[in-house]
Amino acid sequence: MRGEDEKYIKISLELAKKAKGMTSPNPCVGAVIVKRGRIVGSGYHRFAGGPHAEIYALRQAGKKAEGATMYVSLEPCSHFGKTPPCTDAIIRSGIKRVVAAIKDPNPVNNGRGLRILRSRGIGTAVGFLEAEAKELNEDFIKYMTSKMPFVAVKVAQSLDGKIATRTGDSKWISGEKAREFVHKLRSEHDAVMVGAGTVLKDDPLLTARVKGKRVKQPLRIILSGKTGIPQNARIFNSRGGDVVIAATKKKDGRVDIRSLLGELAKRQITSVLIEGGGETVASALESRVVDKVYFFIAPKIIGGRKAATSVEGEGVDKAGKAIRLNKTSFRKIGDDLLIEGYIIK
Repeated sequence: MRGEDEKYIKISLELAKKAKGMTSPNPCVGAVIVKRGRIVGSGYHRFAGGPHAEIYALRQAGKKAEGATMYVSLEPCSHFGKTPPCTDAIIRSGIKRVVAAIKDPNPVNNGRGLRILRSRGIGTAVGFLEAEAKELNEDFIKYMTSKMPFVAVKVAQSLDGKIATRTGDSKWISGEKAREFVHKLRSEHDAVMVGAGTVLKDDPLLTARVKGKRVKQPLRIILSGKTGIPQNARIFNSRGGDVVIAATKKKDGRVDIRSLLGELAKRQITSVLIEGGGETVASALESRVVDKVYFFIAPKIIGGRKAATSVEGEGVDKAGKAIRLNKTSFRKIGDDLLIEGYIIK
């Protein structure tokens, strides 16, 4: 039975991925209804405030749901939010068994949904493909358990760690395929953050442009520091997510990133992608707020002692104090190497 359960949980996860970046502050969820070895209903949560995955699957299954098994990538909700509890709809449908990949990390639910189903005679099981399910909703899980956004850092650098030449030229260090991947990354985060220096040097749009797909544009955050930002910058004169300038009264001009993230969390920002420059990345790492990194390494050597590096700041004084990663992975994206990993805290 476990092999069959994992087979259909995997399908629910694939469905959930279709809406990655579109459902925040809700999780990505997929659901599959199976009867006599055949899928009779399926669906996924498409946007916050819309029907949940279970409802789409139940609508498609109709009367065939009676006596069937529902597979869902996250425990069904049992509380009223913008929509009624999914547990009520499941009970009414006649579903006989519900299998969930993981429990809902939301303290309001967290096991309650499964308990309610069991109390009504519906069989339940949980704990299938947990690593995959948790990674899919790592932003939602952190937001629910710590009340802080999930923070990722993206860097595009040369083989020798440079993000620009000594004259400040940075277009383009990474290749086209890597840049396409970054647009997808932006579309999967609630906000994108850069320092004012990056706006001055690169004049970026910070929008998410994914071919053939409608995406939700991220909030665009600029850390102002002591640097002024010209009103004719493209970020202010382009379609995309709202632009927020984070300023500080501190004499050193450095924005407290941890405090800023706390304020963003209060506004239901569950994930932030930090894209640079080197001082902003260093500040985030030194503040111990980063959860994950994406380092694109181009097969190029730029050189130059005055050329900007991907992580600046003060740095550690001993190699043994270096920030370390675990769960690292490596893959080619076009001609570039992408290294992903999670910060060990």
